[in-house]
Amino acid sequence: MATTTPTPTTASVSPLTKQLARFKEIQVGGAQYLGRLTQGDREALPLLVQVGKLIDRIYIRQHWSGNEALHAHILSQEPHDVKLELGLQLFKGPWGLDEEKFIKSIKEEDKDGHVVQKIHIPHEPPQHGNYYPDDIKKQEYLDWVAGLEGQAKIDAESYYHVVKRDTSTGQLYTVPYSEEYKDFLVPASELMKQAARLVSDQSLAKFLKSRAEAFISNDYVDSDVDWLRISKDSALDVTCGPYENYTDKMFSIRAAYEFYVHARDFDSSAILAKFSSRLQDMEDQLPVDELYKTKDLFPPAIVTVNQLYSGGDVAVPMTAAYNLPNDERPIKIAGSKLVIIKNVQEGKFEKVLRPIAEQVLDSEQVQKVQFEAFFQHVLMHEVAHSLGPHFLVHDKEKKVRTALEEYHSAMEEAKADIAGLYAVGLLLKDGTLAGGPDAESFYMTYLASAFRSIRFGITEAHGLGQAMQFEYLKEQGGFAYDAETRKFRVVMDKIEEAVRSLTTRILVLQGDGDKQKVKEFVDRYGIISPEVKGALEKLENLGVPVDVYPKYRILEDGTVMSKN
Repeated sequence: MATTTPTPTTASVSPLTKQLARFKEIQVGGAQYLGRLTQGDREALPLLVQVGKLIDRIYIRQHWSGNEALHAHILSQEPHDVKLELGLQLFKGPWGLDEEKFIKSIKEEDKDGHVVQKIHIPHEPPQHGNYYPDDIKKQEYLDWVAGLEGQAKIDAESYYHVVKRDTSTGQLYTVPYSEEYKDFLVPASELMKQAARLVSDQSLAKFLKSRAEAFISNDYVDSDVDWLRISKDSALDVTCGPYENYTDKMFSIRAAYEFYVHARDFDSSAILAKFSSRLQDMEDQLPVDELYKTKDLFPPAIVTVNQLYSGGDVAVPMTAAYNLPNDERPIKIAGSKLVIIKNVQEGKFEKVLRPIAEQVLDSEQVQKVQFEAFFQHVLMHEVAHSLGPHFLVHDKEKKVRTALEEYHSAMEEAKADIAGLYAVGLLLKDGTLAGGPDAESFYMTYLASAFRSIRFGITEAHGLGQAMQFEYLKEQGGFAYDAETRKFRVVMDKIEEAVRSLTTRILVLQGDGDKQKVKEFVDRYGIISPEVKGALEKLENLGVPVDVYPKYRILEDGTVMSKN
């Protein structure tokens, strides 16, 4: 990052300044996390960081069709605009929270003095990302897919193909990721192979090699399975590939590339591993008819890590945990893996959640907000992604995500939150969580965290999902607002039943796959009420950060020598 004094360029300074003020820097990585790494692991780190930077460039291309040109233009300007470069680094594009555009379209004068629009930036990010032609209509895509058969249809609905338009005929066709991003995937593949020869753990080496091959073949199933089978003894943990579907807001199909390299936290991993063995038990106790429950679930592997570096689809708000893969094929073979990023969670709690709680919660309940309650609910949120129906109860061949389309991501995040909280209640009652936070701490920390998520904006899946939960629980009496103090509180004699009711409601909506009923639910509850809006404005006015962003120590303390 350049260090020269920022000067105004094409940025709309006020929106950019406002966006950056919402985030607090935290130190990520560093030598204190590297004690268990072997010399080979340490030598592999610079290569892996280079992979992460290539993955970052892939995601910049995936985010929006004009994104690469915009990044190149901004980074080529002299003197450098430090704030603008930081904005692009954090958001991966020209839109911040609430999809607010903070960079104006780029215009220049030609040799005759006429203004020419060089890069037009839409008012908001396109729903189709850069996975489909910019002029595509939703129904056109659906009609095209309906007319396909065999492999052509599979590719058209694939996580790992983009859709293009033939400029001469106007017809749609698919291109595999291995071809679309070949300029980045080929060098990333070579770097992964080099890193595989250096790392000490052979299961990690196997994943790095098979993922390198997947970049070229476009077949990710085997390497996903290898990732799931990385040994719990590996001190280095790497996640790399196309996973999440949030950038494809039109259909929630196409996967975005992301990259993480972590140091394993062995002590915390041992404590949290007990949750994985309870997965089927939690599924069996969901408050829904048996039709909506899944049998023979694979217990997810659970590991706790400390992040060293990340790239790709890792725009703020920072990811504190993830449960992957999303592709159902490797899940059927080897289950899923839950990765809890402890140092990021600690940063979020101290810099964001605690200050929020002090401003929005009843003064008597603030003291019950605890890091361990936050930490364990994030864990249960990720575990809960595995719970409930993933295929429609009346059509076992149709995925929930396919039926709900643009509503799927928000509903899935809401499901994971509320079913995770419901599961916490089960584990408290049977003694699994004995000795840790009590029910009051979980519910009150959850209430404070609701404001943290809603501040991401209800155009974002997590924020919308949390807004729906908040309004439903308030309607059921689980949350209450004091107009005199302008503070919120948990109503302990009503919250448990409210959580149970909402868990049932969301699981049934997902399993039935009735998009119209889901729309009605989202329209009714996915709102910002006046009292919540007032609390959000108070947090904004007081300068309480919305989230954190990373400063990677691994790039600065000599651990990684290459900074290309």
